[in-house]
Amino acid sequence: MPKNFPPELLARIKEVTNKRARIVLDTIVKNGRITTEELKILGYDHPPRAARDVRELGFTLITTMVTGSEGKRMAAYSLGTALDAAKSGRLQLPKKERDAVIAAAGQKCQICGATHDLQVDHRVPYQVAGETLAGQPDVYMVLDGTCNRRKSWACEHCQNLLNKRLVSVCQTCYWANPEQHSHVAMENIRRVDLVFNGQESETFDRFRSLCAKSGVDVPVAIKRLLLRDREK
Repeated sequence: MPKNFPPELLARIKEVTNKRARIVLDTIVKNGRITTEELKILGYDHPPRAARDVRELGFTLITTMVTGSEGKRMAAYSLGTALDAAKSGRLQLPKKERDAVIAAAGQKCQICGATHDLQVDHRVPYQVAGETLAGQPDVYMVLDGTCNRRKSWACEHCQNLLNKRLVSVCQTCYWANPEQHSHVAMENIRRVDLVFNGQESETFDRFRSLCAKSGVDVPVAIKRLLLRDREK
């Protein structure tokens, strides 16, 4: 059920220009809460990111678990009255600077190499460093939409973000530094994501057929090739 909010909180909401955050806030003011199911109906396939936008603007979101229309458990967000005046949201990168970052990355995702749906993201999550690294080299990285969502999920469940928020830990993580990472979200893991483009796809298709005939999954076969010398 909707409730009465302090006038200063409502005034702050009216100043919000971030579309995703504004939809979350307006729905909560109207209905008292918004669920992940409702966010997906509104076209936001990654509800935690919408919630993050709200929190980055200094609002307090309270997360509870509720049962959705299909009987599944899901998150519901309601609004607290506390405001963090020091937070005003992440800086919007001008298009010229954004295009320059993408060009410097070779017009491809720095995780998987994809060349479509490219987005510029903070290398160290905004929740950890805010804009304190602004002006330093390599503050941003280029990700395609899928890798950006995967990075967001990994960061949101990483103990460094949840507890310590050490920039140095993020800087050595796969999701910020895939070329020289020493862990993946604080797990002792090494990882690589590959995309085969153009004529490379034909080579991949042949390799996949050989794997199928041998009854081996493609990732397992690639790992065996890499570890072959060690097994001798």
